[in-house]
Amino acid sequence: MFAPGRAALLGALCLWAAFDAVCPLFPRESASREVKELSGRWDFRADKSPDRKQGFERAWYKSRLAETGPVIDMPVPASYNDITQDPTLRDFIGWVWYEREVVVPSRWVADEGTRVVLRVGSAHYYSVVWVNGVKVTEHKGGHLPFEAEIGSLIRKDPTTPCRITIAVNNTLTLDTLPPGIIQHMDDPTKYPAGFFVQNIYFDFFNYAGIHRPVLLYTTPKAYVDDITVVTDFLDDTGLVKYVVSVQGAVTAAVKVTLLDKDGHSVASSNKASGLLKVVDVKLWWPYLMHENHGYLYSLEVRLMAADDGSTDEDVYTLPVGIRTVRVTSTQFLINNKPFYFHGVNKHEDSDIRGKGLDWPLIIKDFNLLKWLGANSFRTSHYPYAEEILQMCDRHGIVVIDECPGVGIKDIRSFGNASLAHHLVVMDELVRRDKNHPSVVMWSVANEPAAEMPPAELYFKTLIKHTKDLDPTRPVTYITDSNYARDKGAPYVDVICVNSYFSWYHDPGHMEVISIQLNSQFENWYGKYQKPIIQSEYGADAVPGLHSDPPVMFSEEYQKMVLQNYHDVFDQKRKQYVVGELIWNFADFMTAQGITRVVGNKKGIFSRQRQPKAAAFTLRERYWRLANETARLPAWTKYPCSL
Repeated sequence: MFAPGRAALLGALCLWAAFDAVCPLFPRESASREVKELSGRWDFRADKSPDRKQGFERAWYKSRLAETGPVIDMPVPASYNDITQDPTLRDFIGWVWYEREVVVPSRWVADEGTRVVLRVGSAHYYSVVWVNGVKVTEHKGGHLPFEAEIGSLIRKDPTTPCRITIAVNNTLTLDTLPPGIIQHMDDPTKYPAGFFVQNIYFDFFNYAGIHRPVLLYTTPKAYVDDITVVTDFLDDTGLVKYVVSVQGAVTAAVKVTLLDKDGHSVASSNKASGLLKVVDVKLWWPYLMHENHGYLYSLEVRLMAADDGSTDEDVYTLPVGIRTVRVTSTQFLINNKPFYFHGVNKHEDSDIRGKGLDWPLIIKDFNLLKWLGANSFRTSHYPYAEEILQMCDRHGIVVIDECPGVGIKDIRSFGNASLAHHLVVMDELVRRDKNHPSVVMWSVANEPAAEMPPAELYFKTLIKHTKDLDPTRPVTYITDSNYARDKGAPYVDVICVNSYFSWYHDPGHMEVISIQLNSQFENWYGKYQKPIIQSEYGADAVPGLHSDPPVMFSEEYQKMVLQNYHDVFDQKRKQYVVGELIWNFADFMTAQGITRVVGNKKGIFSRQRQPKAAAFTLRERYWRLANETARLPAWTKYPCSL
């Protein structure tokens, strides 16, 4: 079973330090760093030429976008699909173009010792970036950040505004994550000339655009490029193993200080790597597992580097939660205490903005999670914004961090090109999220066609690669209830199972849930002897639709399906079931189809975050589960409105 030793933890530090070019630290302001956010109105155009290549052929990036044709206003961050009244833009597939002119502070331009970096939090799916007509970077894959240093470009003509052009293409192929296929319809008796559709194999809308903030940030010429921390504890002493990666200096002095929440130093070192010991440590605990949940220290790194008579000083502060994760054949342990996931699956999805980062929505969702008594969620089915994981760190919400490996259904998506891209995505994901204490497990895929012959080697390679990247966290992928055909389960640390008894199987017959769910658990555990999480279950409910006796799509039916599942969970969680995650937290948009009426309605909250009857059922259950095992003060045990 998964139980990393101290040698493995030190190995993780070496491995992470080795691929420090994948993705940088999250931009934070400090005494040596500034951040300029470029959110707001951008110029926008969709390339509606038949082959979607006109923008490249006519070099739209060489001059202002408005000079090459009509533009419209587009907010960043946001999906572009639901912003206008144009149905062709809502379902557009191909290249779209964004542009913004930025005034760069004169001190950034004047000081050649200042690095100026352009960073895109995420854009879906393939991106190419120019600054003042010069290509500076490109990136394959949505949901993860990419950047380029642009100081030399903006210094060529300091009087010229910095013009940023970003072309984004949302086309999905068999080699992308998630995969898809473009299907051309050539019958002129049925379709107009050039008609094609994007076929996808996942049940959420293929929102596109620049989904997370675009930033300019600065560092000194010699700077802290990356920090890796791995935590442990022994009795009352916390252990923080760290590695600091430095760029731009041959020799540099590093001062590392660990500060508590009150800003007091609890440990320090003058080495770029080492071990900090924290006396009377305050551990990072999940929400409702301890009265002092989500405790974070701050690791302040100060770099001093001298070169050619000049001195660079860089300061970066990383939040650190000290905690451990371990798995046995029947338990999931956080800080050596059994942890039971009672949480949700989510989507980055809301009205108008689609998948665009939205702070009011984020904070509303966290208030609902805590109201619900949820202690965890899975980032179904892609990496969420770093800002969301930072909230999880602060509030003690445990995360199963999932890559975009959803909808891998075609045998051609198990080929070498797909695998190579999948491995790169895991590199980027682990590098980005490795320091978050809230992240306790990596998920490498959701419901792939694991019965296909190439699947076993594909997932064996992928899971091993992920464990090599991070020996400190367990690895899973999400399967369905058919244990007999699964090819990847032997290599994961925790079995995560999705099943929809009395919905997709035997619809309308809730009497089968107990039998089929019991069989599912017994089959999986009997074969693999690993802890199990029910990673999805649920039923659609149209808000306000009521029926007695309950019928499908009514709030009563959704509530009763949950209760039937819960009866079995209560039997099995005393044995080897270590968690339950409802599908879904809130209703979300999907592609149009005869099985979806304006989206998926399996949320316990509506898309506008109003509760259905099932939300109250789940709330009562989750608080009861928390009160059975958690060490909580009396006032948290009985929520006033429960």
